Amino acid sequence: MAVYAIGDVQGCYDSLRRLLDLIAFDPASDRVWLVGDMVNRGPASAAVLRLVRDLGDAAIAVLGNHDLHLLAVAHNQDHRRHRDTIDDVLRAPDRDELLEWLCQRPLLHHDARLRVTMVHAGLAPQWDLRQAVACAAELHDVLRGAERVEFFKHMYGDRPAVWSEDLTGWERLRFSVNCLTRMRFCSGDGDVDMRHKGSPGTQPSHLVPWFMVPGRLTQQETIVFGHWSALGYRHQAGIYALDSGCVWGGRLTALRLDGEHRTYRVFCPDSAS
Repeated sequence: MAVYAIGDVQGCYDSLRRLLDLIAFDPASDRVWLVGDMVNRGPASAAVLRLVRDLGDAAIAVLGNHDLHLLAVAHNQDHRRHRDTIDDVLRAPDRDELLEWLCQRPLLHHDARLRVTMVHAGLAPQWDLRQAVACAAELHDVLRGAERVEFFKHMYGDRPAVWSEDLTGWERLRFSVNCLTRMRFCSGDGDVDMRHKGSPGTQPSHLVPWFMVPGRLTQQETIVFGHWSALGYRHQAGIYALDSGCVWGGRLTALRLDGEHRTYRVFCPDSAS
């Protein structure tokens, strides 16, 4: 059985199909992980959701910020942005089924056999793996439960910026959302910064990529993530960054996680740039 992780698809259905063909993906025996942001910016979000859903147990997808944004818009149109390309989902005849399937997706996946953890954006430097799993599970429970609609009213915002076990309620959930689906940079002390989105080297001197914060408690873990197209594909100790900017005119990347960590890429013809 081969296990692959694929970077941010963002509605680029044709690119995803070509990448699955390139790796000769067989859902009867192989498994594919998707790092989130399956939807938005590209032209075929609904088709991507149907493809991944129909793979059943052969696919594991975590939620990204664009996936959560789609769910928020579906529950409250006030969140819509002018660059959104999610109407094909919102107007689909199977809209309700697609949205419910999306709500059931986790925020974090950990494979004990492979010793690999997948999230969309990152992990708070103060979290060990146990804490990260627990915070992601809290969010997952809310998305699947009766508080879902109320949660989307409180999801947006950049604060709090610092983790504390004393955080409760919507602030605790918002902090977890921001780390798991939006984070790029942190201060050297581990405070999360949501303003700077460029590539490493463009940020103020007091900020570092979240995975380079001194003393980060998951330094001994292997973490696969996406979200950061300006970072591009990157592999360094303990991390694999897989968002190679497909929807922005770059490529869609797959990484084989079992055995030799080989990468596969296809160019994206569905550029939103």
